[in-house]
Amino acid sequence: MKEPLLERAAPWLAVLALLVLWEGLVRLLEVRPFILPTPTAVVASWWEFLGPIKMHAWQTFWTTMLGFGIAVAFGLVAGFVLGSSRVLYKAFYPLLVGFNAIPKVAVVPILVVWFGIGAVPAVLTAFLLAFFPVLVNVATGLATLEPELEDVLRALGAKRTDVLFKVGLPRSMPYFFASLKVAITLAFVGAVVSETVASNKGIGYLMMSASSTMQTPLLFAGLIVISLMAMAMYVVFAKIEQRMTGWATRGQQAPG
Repeated sequence: MKEPLLERAAPWLAVLALLVLWEGLVRLLEVRPFILPTPTAVVASWWEFLGPIKMHAWQTFWTTMLGFGIAVAFGLVAGFVLGSSRVLYKAFYPLLVGFNAIPKVAVVPILVVWFGIGAVPAVLTAFLLAFFPVLVNVATGLATLEPELEDVLRALGAKRTDVLFKVGLPRSMPYFFASLKVAITLAFVGAVVSETVASNKGIGYLMMSASSTMQTPLLFAGLIVISLMAMAMYVVFAKIEQRMTGWATRGQQAPG
């Protein structure tokens, strides 16, 4: 059933209302541009520096997607290994939580020492932030397989590998595809954080340069570019999740 027109337009109306409110308040209160620019000033700066913004945005995009892709591959494999063994799950899960609690900005200087300034620290930081959600969701989907269901399958002659591959893995797919939406946004955060510290390219570097020269409209333009890229990829993976795991929620939808 198609969404009503108002529901489809609601996000755009909310954004438009926010921009109008932002523009009006800045002009009414006469806030200086270097403190908080108006949306029109941000758009003007975006147009003025369109060439550099496109170049830096492409750098951030490909480093993010590379780190994200590695995180998905390793997270899927590691999640399957941990989720398939209750002993491994209980042994390593606390260690993974502890590692994930470390602020990744604190890891960037170590990556710079190991790999130097450039794209590699950005890729690895994106990987580190995106890896944990994928691993945890896949491992949890497998580790929480109902013991009763497993007992019935084993009684019917299914082997442990049959239970994992034919029941456990498909059951964990909704968790996996849901984790992609979280992981991709975190990957962008990781790449930009690394670029602000250890790169001479990327939106993070552009924003740091704009900040050092008090070009606040350009700084906000960089923020908007990052948010647009992250939202676009979020929508892509939301569509993939809906297409690949619609069977998992079909029975929960109210009849229309």
